[in-house]
Amino acid sequence: LVYIQKSRGYDSRQALMMADIQAIVRVVKAANPKTLVFVDHCYAEFIELLEPPQVGADLIAGSLIKNPGSGIAPGGGYVAGRADLIEEISQGMTAVGVGRHVGPSFGMTRSLLQGLYFAPTVAASAMKGAIHLAWLFHLAGYEVLPGPGDPRGDIVQAVRLGSADRLEAFCRAIQSSSPVDSFVTPIPAPMPGYDCDVIMASGSFIQGSTIELSADGPLRPPFDVFVQGGLTFENARLGAMKALEAMASLEDKD
Repeated sequence: LVYIQKSRGYDSRQALMMADIQAIVRVVKAANPKTLVFVDHCYAEFIELLEPPQVGADLIAGSLIKNPGSGIAPGGGYVAGRADLIEEISQGMTAVGVGRHVGPSFGMTRSLLQGLYFAPTVAASAMKGAIHLAWLFHLAGYEVLPGPGDPRGDIVQAVRLGSADRLEAFCRAIQSSSPVDSFVTPIPAPMPGYDCDVIMASGSFIQGSTIELSADGPLRPPFDVFVQGGLTFENARLGAMKALEAMASLEDKD
């Protein structure tokens, strides 16, 4: 099994594009046609014209509180890909002999399908917000990744802030722009799996939803903040403007 993470995580690399995944698949299959290629597709659904199974990946998986859920799905995840593999996975996920025929349960079917229905439109709003933020901070002199005109393989926009104070102020500004819990002040804290404190801002209708406007980053050099989501462009734009104002306020104090 070859595992591919399409999005960047807390790395400074660009998100993989579909052409990159296709090239990896070709190399893997040439070496051993039986090797399965699995793609972690979080943050990347509905961003490019093609999805990984269309360029040769055997399986993809992601979260329904990210792009495919549109801030409507209350939780869960998905797996998609080759029919024979999905059948095997479904037997392990539910019960042998029942498999995927159970379908979504616990009264969530409507929310899951409604989220999926709106997902392309919501993902487009998040992309529009990311590009706006990239231009805004680029023009203000900050290093942004991807650049305003660069190809994009996911909804994540990184800004290199250069200091812990800026990172914390940025996240406070995003939190204050949120439709839920805008009065809350995010603070850095230890998190399992990380070697430093992490700060996260997210005032979302669905807890933990990162297709809704959110920002986070590890408190270590170069103090990059990772911004994603925005159910509407207007909310994403407000967050970007308030974040830039927060940076200007810090510079005035300096």
